[in-house]
Amino acid sequence: MTEVLALIDYGAGNLHSVANALKAAGAPNVAVTADPDVVRAADRVVLPGVGSFRACAEGLWGIPGMVEAMTERVQVGGAPFLGICVGMQLLATRGLEHGVTQGLDWIAGEVCLIERTDPAIKIPHMGWNDVALGRHDPAGGLIEAGEAYFLHSYHFAPDDGRAVAAMTDHGGGLVAAVGRDNVVGVQFHPEKSQDYGLSLLSRFLEWKP
Repeated sequence: MTEVLALIDYGAGNLHSVANALKAAGAPNVAVTADPDVVRAADRVVLPGVGSFRACAEGLWGIPGMVEAMTERVQVGGAPFLGICVGMQLLATRGLEHGVTQGLDWIAGEVCLIERTDPAIKIPHMGWNDVALGRHDPAGGLIEAGEAYFLHSYHFAPDDGRAVAAMTDHGGGLVAAVGRDNVVGVQFHPEKSQDYGLSLLSRFLEWKP
């Protein structure tokens, strides 16, 4: 049986680009979906995200039963999960963009504004930057060192440093990837990161956490 990958459509992601990248990485069956039942039956789940934390959270919770279906399939059922950009940030307990907004709380922490520690540092953090592996490997070998494309003004600050899979530097350290068990999130955009991004997506399609 061909695996089904559910790419969640909640009005907050560049779905076409992500779907094409997943197919280029070898995904045989990408279901772009806003149907909780499709998510509940999927073999793998990808949550993209572009825009503000609040807008993305409102879009996700605005689909009746979607968060419950994600929780059932990923947290209970153990399906491999990948969050991209704001999709990664939504794993946090809360976001502080435009006020306090609750996240999924799958990986405890906050999403807060990147602090400008150097006048030369531009926010948003935009463009290519290094992905350096953290001291721990909560992503089970999924993340490798390299260079990826970033675009964000807010960053994920996990409560537990052991959840950090990779870091990048933009006037100071910023979390580039987080993980726990079968859940991984990346702050960068694999679909815009050329060979590095396609390689990551290819590993995700084979990943058996």
